[in-house]
Amino acid sequence: MAEKAFKYVILGGGVAAGYAAREFANQGVNPGELAILSKEAVAPYERPALSKAYLFPEGTARLPGFHVCVGSGGERLLPEWYTEKGISLILNTEVVKADLASKTLTSAAGETFKYQILIIATGSAVIRLSDFGVQGADAKNIFYLREIDDSDKLVEVIKAKKNGKALVVGGGYIGLELSAALRINNIDVSMVYPEPWCMPRLFTADLAGFYEGYYANKGIKIIKGTVATGFGTTENGEVTDVKLKDGRVMEADIVVVGVGGRPLTKLFKGQVEEEKGGIKTDGFFKTSVPDVYAVGDVATFPMKLYNEMRRVEHVDHARKSAEQAVKAIFASEQGNSIVEYDYLPYFYSRAFDLSWQFYGDNVGDSVFFGDSNPTSPTHKFGSYWIKDGKVVGAFLESGTPEENKAIAKVARVQPPALSLDQLATEGITFACKI
Repeated sequence: MAEKAFKYVILGGGVAAGYAAREFANQGVNPGELAILSKEAVAPYERPALSKAYLFPEGTARLPGFHVCVGSGGERLLPEWYTEKGISLILNTEVVKADLASKTLTSAAGETFKYQILIIATGSAVIRLSDFGVQGADAKNIFYLREIDDSDKLVEVIKAKKNGKALVVGGGYIGLELSAALRINNIDVSMVYPEPWCMPRLFTADLAGFYEGYYANKGIKIIKGTVATGFGTTENGEVTDVKLKDGRVMEADIVVVGVGGRPLTKLFKGQVEEEKGGIKTDGFFKTSVPDVYAVGDVATFPMKLYNEMRRVEHVDHARKSAEQAVKAIFASEQGNSIVEYDYLPYFYSRAFDLSWQFYGDNVGDSVFFGDSNPTSPTHKFGSYWIKDGKVVGAFLESGTPEENKAIAKVARVQPPALSLDQLATEGITFACKI
């Protein structure tokens, strides 16, 4: 097969690839210089939609509606946009070998691609129950959510199993968002997770108590402190039930698993320096190998605000790190300099009529404020985290745009903390005064 050569190659076709492509266009990339290699069949899209509006029975999101960069209020980059800009969008192409020394990538079909500068934007792969040897984990109607094909299959089975029973394995982002989406579709939903409360990496027990109560009021059954250890199936291999470690057996027509992801760095093992499970970069997303950058989920980068190396799996960082890398590439070529990446951690979620945002670091002492009654009509509440006498993190449910900006400012500025009691009393008013 003929070899293809490009000045720049983005490996991966997710959110980071799309935002990098837009920044390349903004920087004046010449037609024919840039290629995106993606194993997906469609142009880059805003992945968060897959666990939200894509699954809704009404007001449903479908492509081309959520191609990048609409998720951040930008222009929607349709497949034609790449053509107009002279960017080669090479889809359905899985790269199986990367030789960084010879600057060559090889696809599963045997095609070779040469580059001068590479951006690794391979993202993450879901962790599967079969990775742990769970019996029956390959049964039909057990779903994972990462790509649009996964959501399409889930939509089909929701329609086929009207008023059916679903079991959601995992109490994190995916578990909470998918449980809500399934319930909105009138599916009978149970959630199971081993931790003492949902979203334990972020939520305090107080925060989790609200969401668990709210979900229970929506008819979602929550089973904590145990895990799925096996699945029963019909003769044709469809899942019928889930066996739990505590001995219970739960009926299920649909199983959705959200137990985390792993960064896709395997192609580069032994060729590039790694740290904390990702590819080590600097504040411009340069790796230890000249002309190779890494962005999004796979990058372990210096988080200036906390003076430590971190890896962040979130769409906001995928977008911003991609733009930073491209700006750095052009600055380097032009002999200019740009400021180092200075990221403020940001997470958010929407489910039912709930919408929360979090900024900063959830370390140190936490203080809860507001009305966390799951039956409250307003459910306005939040939390601050205090370390070394400073407020370093802030969480808010059902905030206005102004209030969400205020908690972001608090996390960035890190103002001196009042007494915990006073913070609890002032609540969101404290943030709005900063």
